[in-house]
Amino acid sequence: MKISIIIPAFNEEKLIGQTLATIRQAATVFAELRWEFELIVCDNNSNDRTAEIAREHQAIVVFERLNQIGRARNSGARAASGDWFIFIDADSAPNPNLFRAVAREIESGVCVGGGATMRPDQPILVVSILIRVWNLVSRLKRWAAGSFIFCNAKVFRQIGGFDEELFVSEEIEFSNRLNAFARAQHRKVTIISGFPLVTSVRKFHLYSGFEHTRFLIKAALRPGAILRQREDCPIWYDGRR
Repeated sequence: MKISIIIPAFNEEKLIGQTLATIRQAATVFAELRWEFELIVCDNNSNDRTAEIAREHQAIVVFERLNQIGRARNSGARAASGDWFIFIDADSAPNPNLFRAVAREIESGVCVGGGATMRPDQPILVVSILIRVWNLVSRLKRWAAGSFIFCNAKVFRQIGGFDEELFVSEEIEFSNRLNAFARAQHRKVTIISGFPLVTSVRKFHLYSGFEHTRFLIKAALRPGAILRQREDCPIWYDGRR
């Protein structure tokens, strides 16, 4: 068994080194099972030292020119040689128990993929409430958060990977297709709870309440259009770090 851990990264020189070190430590779980693993960083057209730092941490680095999260994940997957993919955001930190839970799902033989619940890296009340709401919705709908998605590699390719027309919410669209595949094959999608992924609250600090509210209003008024326009999604793509 081989696991490909894929990290899309755009101007992540501040975090990518620590993220890779944390992932490598957690991935010792796979080594204990005598499974192989590889770390793949997709440099999504960064203009900082993201790629250089990733190479210093012995990651395979691939380049994706078009700045788009789903496309970066797909480019990483094309370079991957694993039987299973794990997609992790560059500002998130898995622990060994989460990877151990993923391994159990893989060994079950009935799971095609899934995600994990999350917890913030800082105790900010508003963020904590929003994440708790998301965790509930995620488990009920079996929607994987973009910060942590695992999937059988053959299934990933069969359902077409991430939709490259979407600049945000691509993980929800992907989860819906993964769930449909699982139902048709009498298999399952699992959202792992109990070992939450630690994810950064930096967007709460980097962007004002007005900026977040403006995006939500635009998304509510024209959801189909805004998700397909990078310029309408500055919180993900303006490079503020």
